[in-house]
Parts: sequence; structure tokens; C-alpha cells
Amino acid sequence: MSKEAKARIKINQLLEEAGWRFFDNEKGPANIQLETTVKYKPEDVENGFEGLENISKYGHTDYLLLDQEGFPFVVLEAKAENIHPLSAKEQARKYADNLKARYVILSNGDTHYLWDIHLSNPIPITRLPGQESLLSKRNFRPNPAEIIRELVNQDYVILTQKPDYRQDPRWYAETRRENYLADSGLMLLRPYQIRAVQSIQNEVRAGKQRFLFEMATGTGKTLIAAAVIRLFLRTRNAKRILFLVDRLELEDQAWKAFHHYLRNDFQSVIFKYNREDWRKAEIVISTIQTLMVGDKYRRIFSPTDFDLVISDEAHRSIGGNSRAVFEYFVGYKLGLTATPKDYLKNIENLDERDSREVERRILLDTYQTFGCESGDPTFRYSLLDGVKEGYLVSPVVIDARTEITTKLLSDEGYSILTKDEEGNDVEKIFVHRDFERKFFSRKTNTAFCKAFMENAQKDPFTGETGKSIVFCVSQNHAAKVTGILNELAMQMYPGKYKSDFAIQVTSRIKNAQQFTINFANNRLRGHSNWLDGYKTSKARVCVTVGMMTTGYDCRDILNLGLMRPIFSPTDFVQIKGRGTRKYTFTHKERNSIGDMEEYRKAKEGFTIFDYFANFEYFEEQYDYDQVLKIPLEADGKPGQEPPQQFITHISKKEDYIIQAKDISISEWKIDYMMWGHFSDRIRSDEFIVESIARGDYQAAEDYIIQEMFDKPTEHITLEKLRKAANVDRPITLRELIEHIFGFIPKLKSRKELLEEETDKFISIYHPDPGLIIPIKHILNAYISDAEIRKIIDAREYAKLATTSIIEDFRALTPEYRELIPRYVKDYIQL
Repeated sequence: MSKEAKARIKINQLLEEAGWRFFDNEKGPANIQLETTVKYKPEDVENGFEGLENISKYGHTDYLLLDQEGFPFVVLEAKAENIHPLSAKEQARKYADNLKARYVILSNGDTHYLWDIHLSNPIPITRLPGQESLLSKRNFRPNPAEIIRELVNQDYVILTQKPDYRQDPRWYAETRRENYLADSGLMLLRPYQIRAVQSIQNEVRAGKQRFLFEMATGTGKTLIAAAVIRLFLRTRNAKRILFLVDRLELEDQAWKAFHHYLRNDFQSVIFKYNREDWRKAEIVISTIQTLMVGDKYRRIFSPTDFDLVISDEAHRSIGGNSRAVFEYFVGYKLGLTATPKDYLKNIENLDERDSREVERRILLDTYQTFGCESGDPTFRYSLLDGVKEGYLVSPVVIDARTEITTKLLSDEGYSILTKDEEGNDVEKIFVHRDFERKFFSRKTNTAFCKAFMENAQKDPFTGETGKSIVFCVSQNHAAKVTGILNELAMQMYPGKYKSDFAIQVTSRIKNAQQFTINFANNRLRGHSNWLDGYKTSKARVCVTVGMMTTGYDCRDILNLGLMRPIFSPTDFVQIKGRGTRKYTFTHKERNSIGDMEEYRKAKEGFTIFDYFANFEYFEEQYDYDQVLKIPLEADGKPGQEPPQQFITHISKKEDYIIQAKDISISEWKIDYMMWGHFSDRIRSDEFIVESIARGDYQAAEDYIIQEMFDKPTEHITLEKLRKAANVDRPITLRELIEHIFGFIPKLKSRKELLEEETDKFISIYHPDPGLIIPIKHILNAYISDAEIRKIIDAREYAKLATTSIIEDFRALTPEYRELIPRYVKDYIQL
């Protein structure tokens, strides 16, 4: 079969996947025509368009796509697999001009370009657009000059919230203006926020379409995003905008913010709650995970559905192969991040799989994604900038290592002498990663909590422990710490608390999300009983693991406890940022003459307790503000392997290929019955159904692992469910849940996933069309064949001479020989 024929077969399939029709069916009449004759204009013939030797007055399109009324709409020119699609550009332009078709698609079956001949140059796309998506753009005439001309002042967002805000007399009274704005929920842009928006206007003037904001936590990135959204929608340079986040709580937070700021002019929706009618909104919000699972972004959306994509905490939401979602959509791109590219210091000699090294590469990729290869973002505003200008407060950091954690952190580790099964003395070595996973010590946890209770900042009015968040290793660890804190609180403050000084806030705790809201609103477990009429939570400490790390806004936080080692710089930056926001504590009471008087005390800073030298881990020789001496009897004991429900790497096995074996009918029947029983239980369990309804898959997964897996009567495991579902590869629990609830039509085979990963790689890096076939073959071989992986990793390329991929490997440039293994190691579970 010729390469041109192969390309045509691929294009036919891609057109049908995008909803175009070769034949009439129940969805409507055919809207694809093949080999349509085009009569050239006289000037085309005179210009020798068809060649000087044999000038013809007619040409033939490869494909002509029609609009809903049957008129020419899109010219699609196909080239052979090994020919660059852009070589057909001028030919396609003539066809489109003569047929009065607005759009051109250029494709060789692997690489595709979309061209709006009225507005732009050809743009790379990874999937062909559907008719509905292109029709929605028919009257869309973006003009970047309007973005540049738009005046952005401090009231830019208020003008959509309350256009007549200046008519209120409170605006003109200097003493009442601040309260007027706060009471009305109106937000003035700060000077640096205005500069951020204006930096986009400057970049658009320079012809740029990608922008990156590097801004410290607490500087109002969501408000800035709202201003940018208004800028693009108001100037009609966008009809619809996609806002991507990487965490569930950020999804709800973004919707609330955009609804509050922009609802008078634009509608915002969360995609998972509006799967059928998201098109009605100008702003669509989604977690990246929702779009990635089951390839929803390709199945549901067309590349032209969004004109601006904003990625919150960009290197998390579009890191790795998640970037395929980001690159899938054409148009403007804005990334928001709180993690500087050069945040990690002195890591040149780290192993390539070290979490810091992996995240460093992702950060570098993120800056390159947004056209910031130099390392300079479009706009930068650091924590130091915020503190200097009076918008943020800085922390006091306390080194709170114990004797045991100091040894766990050392190069030698912490040594325990124990007995083996035969009674012989055996030395076991534990390191910081083992804490509360393989190594358990109640006295260590008690020492942590005592140091916290004795040194925590106090509330300025009541003198009780200031509101605090403590971060633990696991949910089990969080339960222990919560119990110890409550025991200590009852000893230190008799009668003040009823086991509600500390509250566990983790995904498997029912209503945990509401707890975070109540804590921020100062009503968790009611109000403090230390001072009548004072509005602060009775509960003083939220003990968590992963919740409350990102996007949680509780401005009166005075203490953070890092009772776990942190390996992700993003998590570290985000956790630090929980306390940086300014706050003024207020209390009203009658003065000596009986009048009500308001007392105010500004938050001057906050305290971070670092029990595992996290600041040194990331910042190298960190100069702590205070070092606590915490004596501890060495009672640490080697624990048994953590219970199955606390293992978070169930699906991360060493081998990607599952060895085929014959299954007896009885074994198959038992597995099938297990699958049916498991599916029924999942669909009927109230907690799981509620968790899925609000999109909290992590809570559902934790619950299933704890309550259903590896029970004595059933022995349900993920591996058994994989076999029962007849899937030839490792699967995740999230995949199973989405499949059971119908969000994923089928569980993809190993072959289908390989093809999907290859498509993602190509969509991210846009290789030359001549390299696509070799890249596909090498990716497939590297993922599937452990021996080939070993050869390439060792750079013993001569050994590939006896393999079937040698010609493909020779065709690769040095860049892709390095990139393919790194991509697989970073983003694909083998």
C-alpha cells in the first residue's frame, strides 16, 4: 500500500471520529465530498498556478467539508505520510478562495494543521475539528489590536461586578471606602496585578500567544486570571475559555471566584457538572485529571472549542503527558505558577529519578511550553516582593528535629537491632522516607506535638493556640497526631476542649471538605469559649495529609507543622504559602464607659515547625530562625509493612507486559462473579456515590482500599479485578471506578494505551513529519521491551544492530534519542 493511501485511510478515520459523515445517516446528511472539481479564477491560471507546461483551468480538492446547509466550509488537502502537510498550503489556499471556504486543513494522516485563511497562519492540531465547533467560530473575528488598546485600571474587575460603584457615597468617604468595598465584595486590582495584565498586552503587541506568570502564593492569581478572562472576552478575542486546575478543591474555588467576579457578564461552569451543556458558558473549569481519564479531552472537545486556555499551578496541571491536553487546543495559553524554575538548588548530581530532579525537568519544560526558554516568565512577583510591599507576611521557621528524626535524616540512617524469625540478631536501617510507613514511634509523635503546643504562636486576643494546620505522612499518621494533640490540650487547658482542639481533615473523613470551609470561616466545632463574642473557631488545629495544601485560603493561620518529609518542591512552596496572607484580628467589647469599641491587631507573621529538615532539603544550609532541643528516649520500633490500604503504588509494578496464561473456566467464572459483585457494591455504596458526585475520587479510592480490599472473606485486590475485567495491563483504581460509573466506555488494552501515549508525545513535541514513524516504533519498543530499554539507557546503541528497530533508531536525531527515554521514565508507568 502506498504512503498516500495509508494517509487517506487515517484521514478518513479521523474525519469520522470528529463527527463528519461520508454517507447519510440518522445524524444527518453526508457532509464530506471527495475529489470536488474547482474552477480556477482567470488570474490563477495566468499566474501559472498549475505549472507552466500544462496549465489547466480546473483542480480537484482531496476532501471538501460542508456546512449545515451544504455549502463549502473546509478544504482538506491530504499528502503522503512522508511529505510535510504544509507543502500543500498554496494549493489549498487557491481551492478555498475559489470555493469561498473559510477553513483549510492540511494533513498527512499523522501531522495536521488548521488554517483560518481570513485570520491567521496554519496552526498545528492533534485532532481534526468537528463541524459544530467550526460553525461556532463562523462569526468570530478576533482582533489582537483590541487587547492592546483595552484600558486596564484598578477597577477593571469591579466594572463588571458593579459598574456604578462610584455612585455610592461611601466610595467618596476615605474612612468608609475600605469597608464599602469589603462589604460589597468588590476587588480593586493592586498595582502589581495591573502590571501582570498589562504584561500580556505587551506580549500580544509583540505577536506572542503564550504567557507565564510566576507569582507567590497569596498574591491573588485567581483575581488576575479573572481580569485576563475579562480582557479576552470583552475585546472579543475569545468566545470561550478553559481554566485547568490540578486539584478538586481548586475547581470549586475557581468557579466561586469567577462567578463572584464576572457573573454579570459571563457564565462559568464546572465541566463535570455540565457535561451536556458546557457550550452555554464562556468559562469552563475542569481538573486536568477529569479530561485526561478516558481521553475525554479528545472524545468530547474539538481543538477549536477554546480560544484561551489558562493553567493554574501550570507545571502540575500540564506537567508531563498532561501537557497533551494543553497542546490539544489552539489559541492563546496562560500558565500560572508559584514555583520558580530555579527554586531547587545544588541538585546537579541527583539521580535522574529523584523527585526533585524529575520536578526540576518538569519546571524547565513548563517554562519552555510558554515560550520562556530564558527562564524569565512573562511576569514575576515573589514572596519577598509581597512582603516588601506590604501585601504578605513572612514566616519564622523553627528547626524541630528530634534525636530520632535527625538520625533518620542522616546518610547512615537510624539503626535498630532486632530479631529475625530464627532468633538471630539483625540490624535494620531506616531513613526518613520510612517514618510512619515502616518505622513507627509514638514517642516521636508525642515529642512533635509537645514542641508544637509549647512553642506555637498564640491568638492575640484569647491567648489560646493560634489557628494551625499540621501536615502528616498518611491518614493513619494524621489520626495518631490528632489524638495526641487532643490529649495534650486536655492536660494543658482543662475544661476548654472536648477532644475538639485538633480535628482530622483527610479524604476518608466524612464532610472533610466542609471542615476546611468551616475552619476558614471560624466556625469549626463552633466558636472559641475563651472570650465571649470573639469570632474564632473552637477547633484550633486541622491535621491533614494532602488536603489544604493548594488554594486553601485561611488568612488567620498562625502556625504550620511539617510532621512529614516533603519531596515535591511544589507541595513545599504551596504549604509555606498557607500562612503568608495578611490578616487583621478584630474584637468588639464595651469599654470602661459602656460604649462598644473595636480592637484590632494585625497579623505580623506566622511560625513553621520543620520536623524533617524540609527547608534544608530544598534550600541547602537553611538558616533557621530558631532551633528547638527536643530530647527523646529512643523507643522507635521497626513496624511491619503498612496495611494494604496505605500502599499508594498498587498499580506501579516493574513489568509493563502481563504474561498471557490460560485460565480455567472455573477461575474465570469466579473472577467474573467478583467483578459483578464489586461493581454492584461500588454503585450502591452511599459514601462512594456521594464522593463521585462531587468529583472526590481520592476519597472514594481511600474508602474502597480500606473497606473492601483484602478482607478475609473476599480477598479482593486490584490485580484480581484486572483479570476479571480481562485487561492485559496494569490498571488504576480510578480507571475502574470511572468505568463502573460509565464515565469511561471501556478499559483500554495495552496496545490502545501505547498508541495513546505515542499520540500525546507527538502532540507535545511536534516532531518533523519524517520522524513520526520512527518515533512511534522506538517509543513502542522502549515501553514494551525491557532488553531494548536496558540497551538505550546504557547508551550501548551498537547492540541495537540485531534488533528490528535499528533503522528507526538511526533515523532519530540526537535530541529525540535523549527525549524518548526521559519522557517514558518521567510520565509512563512501566
